Amino acid sequence: MTENNVLKGLKPEGVFKFFGEILSVPRPSKHEAKMTAYLLSWAEARNLEHQRDEIGNVIIRKAATAGYENKPWVCLQSHMDMVCEKNSDKVFDFEKDSIVPRIEGEWLMAEGTTLGADDGIGVATALAILDANDIEHGPIECLFTVDEETGLSGAGALSPDALKSRILLNLDSEDEGEIFIGCAGGVDTLAKLPYEKEDTPQGAYFRIYVKGLKGGHSGDDINKGLACANKLLNRILWAADKEMDMRLACFDGGNLRNAIAREAYAEVVVMEQEAEDLKQLVLKYAQDLKNEFRSTEPNRHRGNRKARFRCRYAQSGQFVERFVCLPSRSIGNEQGDTRLCRDFDQLGKRQDERRPHFDNHLTAFERRKCKRSRSK
Repeated sequence: MTENNVLKGLKPEGVFKFFGEILSVPRPSKHEAKMTAYLLSWAEARNLEHQRDEIGNVIIRKAATAGYENKPWVCLQSHMDMVCEKNSDKVFDFEKDSIVPRIEGEWLMAEGTTLGADDGIGVATALAILDANDIEHGPIECLFTVDEETGLSGAGALSPDALKSRILLNLDSEDEGEIFIGCAGGVDTLAKLPYEKEDTPQGAYFRIYVKGLKGGHSGDDINKGLACANKLLNRILWAADKEMDMRLACFDGGNLRNAIAREAYAEVVVMEQEAEDLKQLVLKYAQDLKNEFRSTEPNRHRGNRKARFRCRYAQSGQFVERFVCLPSRSIGNEQGDTRLCRDFDQLGKRQDERRPHFDNHLTAFERRKCKRSRSK
């Protein structure tokens, strides 16, 4: 593996050494074969006991240090896959390309994509512990599961007798110095809105876009007041539909059901005499939304430009009326503590029938509802 110079000098050095290696291994959900091969090769090079199960989970074991042989087995668990999000103008293949890290102030980030610290940093921490020779410990085994982000199928398929441990520490958290004790569950809802195509009307064609939002994880970041690009864009469309004769040709936003959408765009047509009205409406909403999210979304960008396309379908009013009602926010907090989100709905992904696996439907939303608790 090539050393990542951006991470050089970051501490703990062992953790960031292996995290740098992990950044060069493609590992989208359900496509973790390269990551599995990396882990097995890593363990073999250190003569550590290792195994892979049928679904792709990997277990690496290390014997206890002298004097700790009678201690109970402890498992350190993390997941291989990552949330794969990128900016629309970023050319990147998550199944082939390496993540390019950069440091911005006190934050480690990636160039135009998600960094994959969820849960690459957990995997790197486990590897650093296995690699260390200066840590006294009982027998340990590290479990690396597949497909956590899109269904927990790796953990679900794990054989009950796969582990020797009865103590498991999950290395997948954002809060240093805290231990979470509890559980989380989710329900995904896929809604489809059928439509009828109509001939393209004459008029002015525009692409309206929202981009530059922070995005974030639908669980950990949902209560931070971040904007959802899908919702912001639909607010503009909803207002436009009320004030003028607008036709919707395309709406595309978000990539994953468990990520807060940071980009979205729509292609619309209005009558020629309403073109300037649409421009002014977008500018007005851009300023309103700038004020509304001035503290949480300082880099957001909204705008419109003439589009080079022809409309393919419409029924815009039917769509935006339903879409504007869908929530994407924290619903309830634990005993009034805004840090602990008890329930939330996340409007993660919205796409239209231009995607080949949909037939004459607008996919309205994918909804996620979770419950979560923690202890210090």
